[in-house]
Parts: sequence; structure tokens; C-alpha cells
Amino acid sequence: MAVAEDAVRESEAEWTILRPNQFFQNFDEYLWQAPLGAGRLGLPIGDMPEPFVDADDVAAVAAVVLTEDAHAGRTYELSGPRALTFAEATGIIARAAGRPIRYEELTPQAYRAELLAQGWAEADADALGAMFALHRAGHSAEVTDGVRQVLGREAADLEPWARRIAATGVWA
Repeated sequence: MAVAEDAVRESEAEWTILRPNQFFQNFDEYLWQAPLGAGRLGLPIGDMPEPFVDADDVAAVAAVVLTEDAHAGRTYELSGPRALTFAEATGIIARAAGRPIRYEELTPQAYRAELLAQGWAEADADALGAMFALHRAGHSAEVTDGVRQVLGREAADLEPWARRIAATGVWA
């Protein structure tokens, strides 16, 4: 990502960079929906918190920076309003779903093995492993105010989102 950002900055194009944290939607869509639905989310995260962000907030920020001139040449770190561990986030989702869902800490090797057993390509499993290694090192643990800077309001919180999404039955 750093190489891509440098290329954008060095170009002659007008630019704004958005750096969002993990999306709420990773829990109800592609990445973690099936494990949560099965009652267990296992990841190699440790107890490092993550200030998850709603992709709707990221889209709203993108719309503003694409339509207003005041954002050229800026970088916005986008996070939710509070940092939660994955165990805490899983607990919020379990309560919202009204059923037991547990978080299990995995070693990076065990996580990779699970991904490969599920049919993931080695390159994709390695990319996820690298992402989680950055997370464990604390690179995405800080709550930021990028959403508020651009939208003039606080970022959405995971708990109300989880209640709304649980009502659809996605984790039943």
C-alpha cells in the first residue's frame, strides 16, 4: 500500500488518500460471515484492539472528498469511534444475534492451515496472514477522527450496526 500511495503522491493528478480500518461488513459478508454463522471465529489477532469502521462511513467520506475541493493532497485515517478486540466484537455480534458465538485465538500457522483446508489459495492465505501480522503489531489499533474531520459527525459504532444486521438473520 505504501508503494501505491507514494506513486499517487508523485503523480501530477490531484489526490486524496483514505486509509480505512477493518470494515464492519467483514463480519456479515465474505470474510467472517460463515465462521460467525457456524458459531466460531478463529483468527491470529491476539488482544490488540481494532477500531472497526462502517464501510458506509468510508463511502460517505469518499463521496465528500470526490466532490469538494478542500481535501486535495490530504490523507485521512478512517476508523470507528472505539477500539475493540476481535473477542469483544464477536461478543457484541453474539449478543445481537441472540446465540452463542465464540472467538478463538489461533496461531498464524493454524489460521493459514484452516484457510488452505477451506480452499483458499496460498497467496490469499499469506496476504491475510501478513495483514493480521500488521494488526498484531498495533498498526491499526488507534482510534482516529478522519470520519469526523470530513463528515462533521462521529463514525458509526459497531454495536447498533450489529443489532441491525443480526435482525436480517445473517448469523442465525
